[in-house]
Amino acid sequence: MTEDNVTALRARMMEDMRIRGMGDKAQKSHIRAIKDFAKFLKRSPDTATPEELRAYQLHMTDTGVTASTFNTRIIALRFFFGMTCGREDMKRFMQFRTQPRKLPMVFSAEEISSILMATPGPGLKYRAALSISYGAGLRASEVCNLKISDIDSDRMLIHVDHGKGGKDRKVMLSPGLLNLLREYWFEARPEGWLFPGKPKINPISSRQLNRAFTSAKHMAGISKPATLHTLRHSAAQHQTQWPLFTPRSGPFLLCD
Repeated sequence: MTEDNVTALRARMMEDMRIRGMGDKAQKSHIRAIKDFAKFLKRSPDTATPEELRAYQLHMTDTGVTASTFNTRIIALRFFFGMTCGREDMKRFMQFRTQPRKLPMVFSAEEISSILMATPGPGLKYRAALSISYGAGLRASEVCNLKISDIDSDRMLIHVDHGKGGKDRKVMLSPGLLNLLREYWFEARPEGWLFPGKPKINPISSRQLNRAFTSAKHMAGISKPATLHTLRHSAAQHQTQWPLFTPRSGPFLLCD
């Protein structure tokens, strides 16, 4: 096939990508992938056979191409054959490579204790907020948007409104965590928002909560490259190991 035909094929693919509304970065990535396939094939890529497509995937595997690059090229090839070439059947001969998921970093129970005890003041506001993040496994934004009415001491639940994906959910509230929240409430007497910001008509921001966490981690002498979200990951690992959240009997109310 002539260079003119190859150029026309590339131009058509670029038109197809524009029709799909792809950005410049995605378009360039797709073109690079098809060029790499054409280089391997040593002719125009639209003439490839299923066996040649399989050989290309084996070639990428044998040459140590990373899983992310492998999958990026497969996405480009699927678009090229399906959209530009009208060869939907070729998609059956392409497979994505799975990437091993890394286990998230977690704190030890002792590190959690040190961070919470080092949480900056004044008062218990940030310690209580970070304790909820850990004790109830909440995201920063979920902690910030908690209201007094979200603490259900009768059923020992925390109501989370508009969490990830806009979904509401309920999480368990341990007696130990509720006890800390009571101490905080009696100290600060918040109204409306559980953790008000400045002005008080607004809740604290995720940025403020992240700063408090970073400061506490530094003061606790912990050098792990962890973020506030690490508290959430840690909750699933050893929630019951930290005495603050050990259940105990007896009625609890957030406020009298």
